[in-house]
Formats: sequence, C-alpha cells, structure tokens
Amino acid sequence: MKSAILTFILLIIAVTASGQIAKGKITNQNGKPIEGVQIFNARTNQHTHSNEFGVFTLDKTAQNDILSIGGLGYKTLEIKANISETETVILDEDVLRLEEVVIHPKLAGLNFITAIDLKVTPVNSSQEILRKVPGLFIGQHAGGGKAEQLFLRGFDLDHGTDIAISVDGMPVNMVSHAHGQGYADLHFLIPETVDKIDFGKGPYYADKGDFATAGYVAFKTKEKLDKSTVGVELGQFNTKRIIGMFNILDQDKANQDAYIATEYLLTDGPFDAPQHFKRINLFGKYTSRFNDNSKFSLTVSHFTSKWDASGQIPLRLVNDGTISWFGAVDDTEGGNTSRTNVNAAYFKAIDDNTYFKANTFYSKYKFELYSNFTFFLEDPINGDQIRQKESRDIFGLNTEWGKTLDLGDVRTSIQGGVGFRADAIKGSELSRTKERYITLSHVMLGDIDQSNIFAYANAQFELGKLTIAPALRIDQFQFNYQDRLDTVYKNKGVQKTLVSPKLNFIYSENNNLQFYLKSGLGFHSNDTRVVVTDKERKTVPRAFGSDLGSIWKPIPRLIVNSALWYLYSEQEFVYVGDAGIIEPSGKSRRMGADLGIRYQLNNWLFFDVDANYAFARSIDEPKGENYIPLAPDFTSTAGLGLNNWNGFSGSLRFRFMNNRPANEDKSIMADGFAIFDVNLNYQYKGLLVGMSIENLFDTKWKETQFATESRLQNEATSVEEIHFTPGTPFFFRTRVAYNF
Repeated sequence: MKSAILTFILLIIAVTASGQIAKGKITNQNGKPIEGVQIFNARTNQHTHSNEFGVFTLDKTAQNDILSIGGLGYKTLEIKANISETETVILDEDVLRLEEVVIHPKLAGLNFITAIDLKVTPVNSSQEILRKVPGLFIGQHAGGGKAEQLFLRGFDLDHGTDIAISVDGMPVNMVSHAHGQGYADLHFLIPETVDKIDFGKGPYYADKGDFATAGYVAFKTKEKLDKSTVGVELGQFNTKRIIGMFNILDQDKANQDAYIATEYLLTDGPFDAPQHFKRINLFGKYTSRFNDNSKFSLTVSHFTSKWDASGQIPLRLVNDGTISWFGAVDDTEGGNTSRTNVNAAYFKAIDDNTYFKANTFYSKYKFELYSNFTFFLEDPINGDQIRQKESRDIFGLNTEWGKTLDLGDVRTSIQGGVGFRADAIKGSELSRTKERYITLSHVMLGDIDQSNIFAYANAQFELGKLTIAPALRIDQFQFNYQDRLDTVYKNKGVQKTLVSPKLNFIYSENNNLQFYLKSGLGFHSNDTRVVVTDKERKTVPRAFGSDLGSIWKPIPRLIVNSALWYLYSEQEFVYVGDAGIIEPSGKSRRMGADLGIRYQLNNWLFFDVDANYAFARSIDEPKGENYIPLAPDFTSTAGLGLNNWNGFSGSLRFRFMNNRPANEDKSIMADGFAIFDVNLNYQYKGLLVGMSIENLFDTKWKETQFATESRLQNEATSVEEIHFTPGTPFFFRTRVAYNF
C-alpha cells in the first residue's frame, strides 16, 4: 500500500513538473534582444524560439532541465532551467556555423538560406539583394532606373506580375501601373539596411495576397546599426556610389534605436549613349521598446532617380554592323521616378502565448518613362516613341493577431488578420511623343482607383512529428476608372470577391530532416483599364499550386533542400507597351524541380548551389505553338563565399540561364548566358577596402530579350526578331568604407 502511495505521489510530481514553464529573455552583449533563437529541452524534445523582444516560454520543463540555446552567428549556450523566475541569457557572437541551423517545422522553412547567404556575402546593390532569393533571376533593360525584369519558376514575371514583394510589411508592387501590372521598383531600398529576407515559393501563404502566385519576397530592415559607416565606391563607366549610415541614438539604450542612411549613385553604363543615371536615397528608422512588451517603429524613406536609355536594339542592326553591341536606335529613351514612404509598425506581446501586430503605410509615387519598342512601325514619319506617366497615392493597413495553445498532446497556434490597400492614381497616361518633349497624341489618359480589403486565418496543429496547417483568405476588390479622353464623364467600376483556401503538411522526423506537402489557391489582379472595359475577361485570375519537398542535414555542415512543384494559372498576361494595355491570354500550367545545397568547408569557407528546372506551356494552344515566351526552363547559381578569414571576406559567384523560346512556336529563341562575378574585401579595425568585378570573363551576353516586330525608317517591311539589351561587360569597382 505504501509503495502504491509513493508511486502515485511521484507520478503527480512528474506530471506537475512536466507541465511547468521556463521563461527567459535572450540578448546580445549590448543588451539588445535577439529574435529567432532556438531553445531546446533534450529531455522532453520540446523547443521554442525567442520573439521580437528576445522573450521565450518553454512548457513541459522541470527545474534544472538542461536547455540548449543557440542561433545562427551566436555561440550555443547550455543552462539549467529555473522555473521560478525569468532569466536573462546573454549570447556571444561567433563565426557562422551551419551546424547551428535547426530545421523548423514552419511553412517558410527555407528562410535560413537567405540568412546564411546574407552573412556570408553581404550586398551593396538592389540587384544583388534580389538575387539572394534562390531561383530568382533579374534583368535590367532601361538605363538602370526602371524596375528589373524578374524570372522565377518558369515565369517571365515582367516587373512583378506573379511575385509579391514587400519591405517591412509595405507592398512594393504597383497595381494598374502605367508600365505594367504588378510593377515592383525596389530601388528605394538601401541594401545595407536589410536585416532579413523572408521568401516563399508558390501560393501557400494566407497572409500573402495579390501577385503571390509564383511566390513572395518580404524584406525586413534593421532596427539598429552595429556601427556608423561612410563609404565611397568608384568604378568603370563613370560609376560613383557614396553611402552614409549613422546611429543617432545611443546604442547602450536598449529600449530605443534610431539611425539614418543615405545613398548617392551615378553611372553612365557601358553604352555608346551614356545613361547619365543618377539616384538619391534617404532612409530613417526609429524603434522604441516599452516595458509592457510592446514595440513601435517608424520608417521614413525617399528616393528619386533620372536616367537615359538605349532601349532594346534589333539583332539585325548589330549583325550587319550598323550599330555596335552597345549602340542605340533611339537614344532619347529614359525617364525619371520617385517614391516617398512612411510606415508605422506596432507589435505587442499580450501574454506569453498571444501577440498583436500592425503596420500602416502611405506612399507618394511618381513615374515617367519614354520607350520606343518598334521604332517606325506605326508612325513612319515621327517614330513610335511613347510616354508612360502617372502619379499615385497608396494607403494601407495590415493587422494580425496570433495565439499559441497547448491542447494536451496537440500544440496549436492560430493567426488571423485583416487589412486594406487603396491606390489613387491620377493622370495614368500613354502618349505618343517625339524626342520626349513633343507630344503628338494621347492614346490613354485617365484616373484609376483600386482598392483591396482582405481577411485571413491560419492554424497549425502539431501532432507529434506531423504539423497540419490549414488556412483561408478572403479578398474583396474594387476597380474604378475615369477616362479623361471621354467627352462625357463616366466612372466605370467592377467588384470582385474571392476565397483562397490553403492546406499544408509538414513532417519533421527530427531537427535535421523535414518533409512537406503544400497546396493552395492564389491569384493576381488584372489591370483596372482591362477589367472595366472587357468584363468577359477574368478580373482576378486564379492559380493553384502544390509543392512536395524536403529539407535535410545529412551531416552537420551540409544542408540539402529539394522540391517537386506544379502550378496552374487561369490566365496569363501579355503586356502591349505601345498600346498601353495588358491583354489577358489563356490558361497555363507549369511543373518543375528545385534543388539547393549549402556546405561549409571550414569555419570561413562556404559553398552553395541552386538548380531550378521548369516546364511551362499554354493549355489552350496546340502542341508546338504552346510555348510561353521567355519562360526559363533551366537556371542555376553557385558560389564560394569567404567569411572573415584574417580580415578577408568575398565571394566568387556564377549564374546561368538556358536558351528559351521567345515566341509561342519556338521559331525565335532567346539566348542563354553564363556569368561569373567576384568580390573581395579586407577589414582592418574600422577600415574596409574592397573590389568587385561583374562579368569576370567579359562574356558577351544579352541581359533582356524580346521577340518584337519593328521597322526602321529606311526599311520597306517590318521584321520580327530578337530585340535585346546587352548585358554588363567586364565591370571593375573599388570601395573604401570606414566604420565608427
């Protein structure tokens, strides 16, 4: 009897102990909280992560359990759990070690890849920051000032039609833009201010809405600077870059941080007609943390740029020697643009398991672009130059509430959010011009009002090693257009409501092996000017996708990720620049495979490779005429990174894109390319000196290409062939920076 009573008492003690909670706060040596650190209890296999305040709670923990605490770039620390009080744990910085990477059971499970790549090879251009997303390729074809052309998962994304890009929760994509739907100009972002890159491929994320079909990229800027910096960069083609980043609040004050950053960039590029490209960026961020576990941040930024461009040149003129590889037919192309942003964000940890966050934003945006795609095809006297112009105001709000529940053996977390975005576009214009300053006629001129109200809900149910994550998103769109060329005022409008369910499964065998199956419906909005005039077209085309993949650490310093994927699109887009419209075309399907490898050879040398295959075809067209123009079928990147070896850091990078069809029947092909880039920096105390070379082997390549019908003034008939923007030749730059 006594033995039974003793056993019962011990059982009660064990159950009680297993239900106790360890609490703590994790900071660095300066007292700043560290987010995303893993806390692991080896006895119970329970784990958690620190939140934005560095705070964590770990349930089912007994007094004096050994907790392993570590994060990427910090030394792992083991402590004894103290369930009677909240402990502050200070982590020391350490060299980057891939063995510290833990594969988390979450939807965006590959985000550690960009964290590794940012630490190994820091960036100093907006183009390089986009290339940090595995499988994402970019191309510039308008003098450096226009948003890059994007490629991902068998999509020619134009300037952002099927990829949602944001900075600190503020959308970058422009709806119903004068130059194309989803236009995403990221040049207002100073790359040295980027702290994290969150990305995901496919339409599986309920908090990501419009344009997030092929995927999303969410940049998060730093809350503080480690040190103030001034730097100068000089290079070929009259290239100059000046960067300044300054702390304006004492770093020792752990409750608040503020800094400002500015960038000036000037270059003529390698073209026969100089680009005269100039961009100025200003950025400021203030963050305050309060004793009630809440945080407020205010970000203000502005950029303006102006440039000339040589446009896309016809291959026939280069082949016959009429113009050089870097020549031009109409060198009066170019433009100017500016954007001012104000973004206020709030985060509140309501209790140990509940949070609320919100951000509200405003942007003032101006854009003016001069292009000539077809030369003298439409107007044999004055030429076909066009002006695309707009001025817009963007307002928006994002909110999210989340809670974690422990329902016995099922750990559950739920999130819900609501928000809106409204774009008011004045004077969306397409005009025919001559040498920029002469307006020949207005093709389109009007005002656009487009709004999106949304709500979503996520849930994750952890059933041992299996996590089930259903989600639902609801969007309501309003499209309005007032045509200024009409003789009578009309406000044309269309509404659309759609529901997008998601269902995802994650199986974590352990911290080193994970399998996942993702599925979901997504969408992208159509251009307002299309949907209000042709209501038979799809207002908000849908997409369905599915991914089957794995993340695996077979040895401590090797990480392998792979995926097989499928994506069906209800409607593609074809942008007709000289007509100022977006023509919806038919259905499409894509399928493919992704493979990524990250390997650390020693404490300072890293190797990475990403390979991506895609099969993209139109569904409604006959075989042989169903190719999707410019959709890449195979791309790959690879590199060696040197991280802080006796003061030296740098990388050797390789990027490859295969030949691909430029039109529907594959009769015109866009040439592929293979480019090597290299950079090397040396840090001695506060002084940094470095150099970089784009296109190390001076390869002649075409950065962007289009199958275009054009006619020159002396030609009797038009010709359809490749028109291209030449890629950067051997391009040397050197830099000096001082940290203080």
